[in-house]
Amino acid sequence: MNPETQEQFVDAAAAMLELPLHAEHRPGVLRYFALAAKFAVQLDAVPLAAHDDSAAAFVPVVPSGVQR
Repeated sequence: MNPETQEQFVDAAAAMLELPLHAEHRPGVLRYFALAAKFAVQLDAVPLAAHDDSAAAFVPVVPSGVQR
């Protein structure tokens, strides 16, 4: 994602969330977004198989030996 697209995305997301983005905060928000985008690229590079998918539902169980 190039810097112009990142700015457009940040502006659109802030507008959608009705989140005011003050001029003095904008450079930091854009810098952090660029950093997060780099992390996303690294995570997308990790190959995952079907068994790596998270469980559909978490159902807690009482550990053995514990009384309710």
